[in-house]
Amino acid sequence: MIGIGEIQDAAERIAGHVVRTPTVASPGLSALLGAPVTAKLEVLQRTGSFKARGATAKLLTLTEAERAAGVVAVSGGNHGIALAHMAAALHIKATVVMSRSAPRRAADLVEAAGASLRLTDGMAEAFALAERLRSEGLTLVHPFDDPWVIAGQGTVGLEFAEDLPNSGATAGSGATAGGALTDVLVSIGGGGLVAGVAAAFRALLPGVRVWGVETVGATAMADALTAGGPVTVPLSSVVTTLSAPSVSRLTYDHVASLVEDVLVVSDAEAVQGVLDFAEHGKVWTEPAAGCLLPAARQVLARVGDGARLGLVVCGGNATTADITEWARRFELR
Repeated sequence: MIGIGEIQDAAERIAGHVVRTPTVASPGLSALLGAPVTAKLEVLQRTGSFKARGATAKLLTLTEAERAAGVVAVSGGNHGIALAHMAAALHIKATVVMSRSAPRRAADLVEAAGASLRLTDGMAEAFALAERLRSEGLTLVHPFDDPWVIAGQGTVGLEFAEDLPNSGATAGSGATAGGALTDVLVSIGGGGLVAGVAAAFRALLPGVRVWGVETVGATAMADALTAGGPVTVPLSSVVTTLSAPSVSRLTYDHVASLVEDVLVVSDAEAVQGVLDFAEHGKVWTEPAAGCLLPAARQVLARVGDGARLGLVVCGGNATTADITEWARRFELR
């Protein structure tokens, strides 16, 4: 299990390489949901998502021999973009393996950063190819099954807790509406972000409930909790950045111990969430973050009055064309 010490260590390592993103109250989202909302804006992170944190934390642990040999990663989009850019900044050769279903823009950004891009027919095949490349000498920078990556992602939770006024974590500079948080929502792909954020909050603000969110067709963590451990799941969600074929034992153990529950919403609800974030929150997100809003309504229905919500707005790497097409497909306005 990752503890606050590892997260604080990661924060020290990556300081200067990543952005300390703002933590802000959102009057628009508060009005939309009928409860105070505070957002941690990882959409403003380097490469447009939280993934730069974990990738950097891992890259900074490499030996000289590992740096010289290079690294490999599997990605549905954001992890690959982050690894490509951060590896280039640290002068490390990177190979990124992605499914052909990944957003074209993500693939373009990976190549533009100078990484070698390898495409496969699906995510299971992508993980298999990455494992083969690892056996040939590259260091695998796993998107979630790595203690350093989880600790790096946990710095999101560390900053979130510290930036809440009167939180007791530290003297923060952020703002929250209506007092301290009661519930924090975090999207789940393979579970690295939610594992790290939950570990940080359990240490710093143990009274805050942390909830995970997945989409139908990408329910690796929800199915793992039902099964009592990681299982392989079929993938059909349009939200490729949440589409891990399975979680790991490491992320499963953190979620089983630290997370209140994993909520599941539809793809259409996730895309509607993107539109609502834009209209009411004035923030451009991707469906992996848009799914937080319908899930927040589930949380409010379950916990009742007095809830004060925190949203980890994990990324914004979706094009207007992507969202327009999905909105048309799901007949959204």
